[in-house]
Amino acid sequence: MTDKDHTPDWIEKAPLKESFRSVFKWGAPDKFKNPSQGFWQVIKQELNLSASDCQTVIKFGEETVQKNTGIAIQAEDIKAFEVIAGFDNLFFDTFSRLKYSSGKSMEDILNLRENEVKNISDIVLHPRNKEDVKKIVSLCHQKKIPVHVYGAGSSVTFGLDCPEGGVTLVMNTHLNKMIAFNETDQTITVEAGMMGPEYEDLLNNAPEKLGAKKRYTGGHFPQSFEFSSVGGWVAALGSGQASSYYGDACDLVISQEYVTPAGSFKTLDYPAAATGPKLNDIMKGSEGCFGVLVAVTMKIFQYMPENTKEFSFMFPDFEKSVNAARQISQAEFGMPSILRMSDFEETDVAMKMYGLEGSILDKFMRFKGLKPGQRCLLMGQADGEKSFSKNVFRQIKKICKKNKGLYLTGYPMKKWRKGRFSDPYMRDALNDCGVLIDTLESSVTWENIHTLYKNVRSYIKQHPDTICMTHASHFYAQGTNLYFIFITRMQAIDEFRTFQRGIIDRIEENSGSLSHHHGVGRMMAPWMEKHLGKEQMDALRAIKNHFDPDGIMNPGGLGL
Repeated sequence: MTDKDHTPDWIEKAPLKESFRSVFKWGAPDKFKNPSQGFWQVIKQELNLSASDCQTVIKFGEETVQKNTGIAIQAEDIKAFEVIAGFDNLFFDTFSRLKYSSGKSMEDILNLRENEVKNISDIVLHPRNKEDVKKIVSLCHQKKIPVHVYGAGSSVTFGLDCPEGGVTLVMNTHLNKMIAFNETDQTITVEAGMMGPEYEDLLNNAPEKLGAKKRYTGGHFPQSFEFSSVGGWVAALGSGQASSYYGDACDLVISQEYVTPAGSFKTLDYPAAATGPKLNDIMKGSEGCFGVLVAVTMKIFQYMPENTKEFSFMFPDFEKSVNAARQISQAEFGMPSILRMSDFEETDVAMKMYGLEGSILDKFMRFKGLKPGQRCLLMGQADGEKSFSKNVFRQIKKICKKNKGLYLTGYPMKKWRKGRFSDPYMRDALNDCGVLIDTLESSVTWENIHTLYKNVRSYIKQHPDTICMTHASHFYAQGTNLYFIFITRMQAIDEFRTFQRGIIDRIEENSGSLSHHHGVGRMMAPWMEKHLGKEQMDALRAIKNHFDPDGIMNPGGLGL
């Protein structure tokens, strides 16, 4: 600890092998990102942190996971699983079971820092191929053993918990290959465990790696991109930063292949068909509750980064920025790939983080009537064919100017994008000094955006010394999403759980969706019937009963 500025001595060493910290740490073991001095100053000021606060003893989770947790699965069944998957692909040590039964939610992290081992599977299997998955699911169906699916572990909704034990299937170890590439149809078929970077690299370098005529992109870039799988995107209905142009994960799926207790099937590859309700759509977002997604065919797009047009605008207030974003989304000249709209608190924090507060730019904005505590940043980029991206950029500038937006060039956008995938590393550093940072997000219509924003933000700010930054990052003609980031001091799990559940209540009460792109898991499950209604939940239960009559597939997920 540095007494002069109360800045912690941030931890910059890889976690010990098989420690609790190695389970909850974000990303690569040897990669770190500490809050910038500007961001840390904001946090200290808004949370009223003193030198003594920064010296509070926090559990870093450096203890080794003890190998003393019992297994409910019979020895003869473990032997049968070993015969199916092979000795090298079966693990029942406590560390492996904890690792693959843990996600990245704040509650997961708080529990792991307390050395809690609960809701873990009995054994972990790394299936080598689709046939292994079929045999494993068949055996589990016969023995009534719960089955859970692990894509890459970035779930923030308790999606990996195993409250009834059972088996966890790790998909990204072996089931991570390309199955087919079709340049004529602009599709690619991959196994569900392929990771985001490998997927995008394959497409970006399609001429060299696939013998293609052009370069391509998948168009899907969630903040967890580096540590998430293609199957996970589809299973949890994810959304990437470029969704406003390319679409959410559900929009990118052409067909899927599943293994279920009732049997295996592959949906058809047609771009459209009028053959009744589409099972392909029903299976999207099923989070392993109906079966195991083993392969998926996805749309791909031409990769033309040379045509990218970045932009950013500062608006006098949130209402004007919302109006501009809505008009952009409804103007029908095409959508930018990335569009992000920050409220005044997130904008103020960004100005301080990047050392812009008090700068010449800041003074110029104040002169123009763009004042701290009111002004809101909107930024993004246009992609696609050269004349298309140029026109989108030109039309956006017109709309923003009409709504009193001041053009700031593309610099803020470049600055944001540079830290896009590395920012999650900061959570570990902040948690190490007792600062909690978490998020909740919701889909909302344009008509209701201000009501949802006002009431959810009001609830969060009632908690003393709390930062609440809010942005919208996925846009549609009918609405957008609101993404609430809250930062405060709160170490007691029960206190956090009560606070977080209160936020979810406010979202649901003010006509927001329970989730926009994080999925349901077990976190949102208690609200599902109230949110969707009994008739819709009964329909989902009927589908589950067909594919999974004994309820072994991810029991409790989706509230089923």
